[in-house]
Amino acid sequence: METQELHRGRLIDHIQLVVRDLFASQTFYTAIFDVLNIPIGGTGDGFFWADELFVSTPDSEAAQGVLTGYHHLAFQAHDRAMVDAFYKAALAHGGRENGAPRERRYHPDYYAAFVLDPDSNNIEAVYHGKANRSAPSVCITF
Repeated sequence: METQELHRGRLIDHIQLVVRDLFASQTFYTAIFDVLNIPIGGTGDGFFWADELFVSTPDSEAAQGVLTGYHHLAFQAHDRAMVDAFYKAALAHGGRENGAPRERRYHPDYYAAFVLDPDSNNIEAVYHGKANRSAPSVCITF
């Protein structure tokens, strides 16, 4: 059998699910994450998160005030220029504006842009500033 390698942690930055009943979703995810040894990372006004998954109500700040298609995908960018280029390319190819590139208050130097794809999913490109990564990706070999 040929050795294969998988790299994780290079494409998706985080995923957001917009839900109708936050309490029911938090109960569900807490139960399955307990079994999987994944702690709930925290809660806020209209949302909770665990690892790279954020779950929110449609009226939370994280949902951008717009009920999108129920998915939010955030892609990692290498710098602010890449976030800006993502935004321009998305708008030029059928995307709709949902948050121009700028710093957000999620953490210092969080620079992101949001667009709605043709199906109204909320798509984000984010640059986290000059944060240090422990590794460029997790390499899984089997």
